[in-house]
Amino acid sequence: MRVVGGSAKGTKLLAVPGDTTRPILDRVKTSLFDILRPEIENVELLLDLFAGSGSVAIEALSQGAKRAIMLDMAPKAISTMRENLKKTHLEGQAEVRKTDAFSYLKNTQKRFDLIYVAPPQYQGLWLEILQLIAERPSLLSGSHAKLIIQIDPKEREPFTSKQLVLDQERKYGNTLLLFYVLGATIHT
Repeated sequence: MRVVGGSAKGTKLLAVPGDTTRPILDRVKTSLFDILRPEIENVELLLDLFAGSGSVAIEALSQGAKRAIMLDMAPKAISTMRENLKKTHLEGQAEVRKTDAFSYLKNTQKRFDLIYVAPPQYQGLWLEILQLIAERPSLLSGSHAKLIIQIDPKEREPFTSKQLVLDQERKYGNTLLLFYVLGATIHT
């Protein structure tokens, strides 16, 4: 696992010890940031939920995002994120929190240009997060903001909301990326 572009390109990242996380593959991360590249420098604040090693937020910072908040509940993930931020010299742009994603989303007043969600698989957590964000569309900073969900394609279920609209989806082997944007009536 490495940083694939930007200021920290080529830096090898540590994985969270054990098998409790599923880091994004470099080829999937490369494809994701090929999609995001035209807009990544406009990302003032990114939220990485269930961040694991922090690979996605670190990639975004390396490629031009200004600031990131990275959340996870696992102590090993928290220490791995901090080590990876030090390795990439991006620690001044990131805030690492050992916090529950649901309570954070319910209580924060921050607005995000990009929210990335890669929850534990096969627990339906992605749908719960999606519903929570649909109930609080002000978490997304406006028409340019994106919510990206990383799941296994077998977990895919329909989700309908006026607040969040599926803009695109991309499948890479056993990884499915769902890109949501604010519905037309919600744009700020």
